[in-house]
Amino acid sequence: MKRVMFVGRTGCGKTTLYQAIHNKDIKYKKTQAMNFFSDTIDTPGEYVENVRYYRALNNTSSDCDVIALVHDCTSKVSIFPPGFSSMFSKPVIGIITKIDLCNDEQALKAAENFLVSAGARYIFKVSSMKSEGINALKKWLDIN
Repeated sequence: MKRVMFVGRTGCGKTTLYQAIHNKDIKYKKTQAMNFFSDTIDTPGEYVENVRYYRALNNTSSDCDVIALVHDCTSKVSIFPPGFSSMFSKPVIGIITKIDLCNDEQALKAAENFLVSAGARYIFKVSSMKSEGINALKKWLDIN
């Protein structure tokens, strides 16, 4: 089982993704501080939205096996600068969330390009609300 750290802007679906992966009831809960679980670290969006918190992300990454850059496909801009993943010494994947809300193939392609530019090596497209793509992500992370 790989321990994953979710990183992404506020409201992109990190906590909802955690709930979907672990078959929990989906409830909105603003993450105020880093939440540490046995196989997941859920980070507040502010940690990637404010450069001063990058060091905290980098330090916390030592407690996981893989970094997941999470991007909401309905967002037209990326929070991740090109090469963002280079600050981590762990593999980095990209997760495009809320695909059930995106009927535009170009928006999905743009989201994928944002994550690849940031340094994600594998891209997963998921809908936590409809469980689309969740099993493929769980299989890759080896989460039962």
